[in-house]
Amino acid sequence: MAGPNGALGATFKIVRILQTISLIAIIGMAANFISQMVSNNNAPSDVLVGTLSVTCIAVLYCAITYILYLDDNLPFLITTGMDGALLLALVVVAVVVGKPLSYLNCQVIGSSSVSQSTYQLGLELKKSLSTDGSKVQYSNWIGANKITCYEMKAIWGLSIALW
Repeated sequence: MAGPNGALGATFKIVRILQTISLIAIIGMAANFISQMVSNNNAPSDVLVGTLSVTCIAVLYCAITYILYLDDNLPFLITTGMDGALLLALVVVAVVVGKPLSYLNCQVIGSSSVSQSTYQLGLELKKSLSTDGSKVQYSNWIGANKITCYEMKAIWGLSIALW
């Protein structure tokens, strides 16, 4: 049984649930990075704060539209426009997050072939972390270790998948 709006209504419900799951995963990973930066007495990266802001608004929007759909009070034309605006915000997040990530190979981080660049990255991070309240550069943070690199690529991939 597809419901009162047919197969498109069932598809809408499934897609909203999948969007919410992806957005909550992005929120968790971005909040983890912000927490790490703040616990080191540094100001979080603007990229991560922006990502967290956009995804929190998107989760709220998904929840509201899902509830309105279930109550049969969802105006589809307005929702289409709002979905377009949300799409634009997620495209901006994907582009800003992915710009330095597209050139980063997570597998070579920590290998001896890139020891010089890793050493320079370590110096930049140490300099940034040595002064309390300094802002951590996003491009330095993503290359700090493999786990951070893969998590940021997961955020980037999920934001692309939400297109």
